[in-house]
Amino acid sequence: MFEIIPFGSRQDDWFDRFFDSFEKSFWGTGSDLASFRADCSDDGKNFIVEAELPGFKKEDISLDVDGDTLTIHAEHKDEKDSSDSSKNYVKKERFYGSYERSFDVADIDVDSIKAEYNNGILKLTMPKKPELVSETKHLMIE
Repeated sequence: MFEIIPFGSRQDDWFDRFFDSFEKSFWGTGSDLASFRADCSDDGKNFIVEAELPGFKKEDISLDVDGDTLTIHAEHKDEKDSSDSSKNYVKKERFYGSYERSFDVADIDVDSIKAEYNNGILKLTMPKKPELVSETKHLMIE
């Protein structure tokens, strides 16, 4: 069965996630973008994933399928500009780094996945594999 729950986000590790987020907020480490948000829905024929990736260019995002795992990887690169050296920053809060999230796609027709990126939202339309209907056969007793 297709589980739309991302790897690493299972119910049983809520305690670890709670203290991990507490530590990040207390010490000011990490970022809200460290694990981007994704909405997952089912329209009957397809699963639809809409991932928030604001500030990224389409070229910064890669989608890879390895076995039954789809990985969304997005990376901001630190582009040094010579004009930046003349600015006297008091504080610079722009974040550069990479973000990654994986999904189980065992029940998805991966060859038919469609991806669109518009206004900071990556939309994946993932068609479900057709269900195998078992055929009942009547056998004659000899």
